[in-house]
Amino acid sequence: MKTAYSRAGVKAADEMPGLKALLKRLKPTFDYAPGARPAIDFGYYANVIPVGPNLGVAISTDGVGTKILVAEALRKFDTIGIDCVAMNVNDVICVGATPVSMVDYIAVQTPDDHLLEQLGIGFAEGARQASISISGGELAQIPEMIRGESEGAGFDLVGTCIGTVPLDRVLTGREIKPGDAIVGLRSSGIHSNGFTLARKVLKDMGQYVPEFRSSAGEELLKPTLIYVRFATALLSSGVDVKAFAHITSDGFLNLSRAEAEVTFELVQLPEPDAVFRVIQERGRIAAEDMFLIFNMGIGFVAVVAEADTSRTIEIAANAGYEARTIGVVTGEPGKRVYLRQHGLVGEAGRFRPV
Repeated sequence: MKTAYSRAGVKAADEMPGLKALLKRLKPTFDYAPGARPAIDFGYYANVIPVGPNLGVAISTDGVGTKILVAEALRKFDTIGIDCVAMNVNDVICVGATPVSMVDYIAVQTPDDHLLEQLGIGFAEGARQASISISGGELAQIPEMIRGESEGAGFDLVGTCIGTVPLDRVLTGREIKPGDAIVGLRSSGIHSNGFTLARKVLKDMGQYVPEFRSSAGEELLKPTLIYVRFATALLSSGVDVKAFAHITSDGFLNLSRAEAEVTFELVQLPEPDAVFRVIQERGRIAAEDMFLIFNMGIGFVAVVAEADTSRTIEIAANAGYEARTIGVVTGEPGKRVYLRQHGLVGEAGRFRPV
C-alpha cells in the first residue's frame, strides 16, 4: 500500500530498486583506499574514515529538499542556509563526532544577488550555532536543468560536512541494551522533511493560518534546530551515551538504524505541534503516515543508560533544548519501534496499527 508521501510523488527506498543497484556498485569502493576503509556500512547518518592513529573523519551530505520552494514563494532566503547546516551537522554528531567544517553547493537557474546574500546570512548563522567553518563551496549556473515555481527563480542547495571522532568512540548503537532510556529533544516544527506533502496540503504559502498565528509559509520556514551543543556537551560529560538519532524522514524508524537487535518502546511522546495537527487534519492523513514522514515534535534522540536519564535532560536544558524521557529499550527481537500512545508499531520501513 502506498504511503501519503508516495501519493504526493515521493518514493520510499523500497520502491526504488535502482537505489539498491547503485549501492551494490558503490560498495566495492570501500576497498579502493588502503588503510582508509569506511568504518560503517551504507545507511547510517554519516560514515567515518580512518585518517590516523585512533582518528576518524566523519562525513555526511544532505540538502533541504522542497523547503526551498517555500522560501521562493515568500522571497525569504535568510534561514534556508541554517537548515542546510543543520541537516548535515545533526547527522555528523550521530556517530559521536564533533563537526568542524562544511562546504556548500548552490545551483541556480539564474544568478540572483539578493538570493546569494541571503543564503550567506543563513549559512553564517548556522555555522555560528554549530561552531563550524564554511570552508568552501561551488556555485553552478544551470538554467537548462533547474526550474523554480516563478520565472528564473529556481535554485538548489546541498552541503557536505566533516567532523572528527576517535575511532574507539564511534557511535553506531552497538552497545544499546534493554533498560536503556530514550530521551527526546523537541523540534522547532517540521524542520526540513516532508515538504512535498506539507506544501500539497497547505497549498497557499501566503495564507494566514490561525493555528500558526502566521502564514503557512512562515510556519514552514522555521529553521531546523541544530543539536550540536547538546551532543558535544553530553559526550564530554561522562554520561554513558549508547546512540544518537536524528529524526528526519522515516521518523522514529531512524532508531532502528542502530546496530543492536533491540526494540524501542516510545510511551511518553509530547503532544505534536500545531503544524502537524493541521497537516494531518486538512490532508486527512493516517497517523502511520504522519509518523513515517514527519518528526512529530521530536527532532533528536539520545539513548543513554537509565541511570543517566536525569543528567541527560539537565545537560539538554543547560544547552538550551527542551528534553524529556520518551521511552525505553526492550529486548523484544525484531528491531521494532512501538508508539504505544498511538497504537502503532514500525518495522521494515513502515508503521502499522498494533
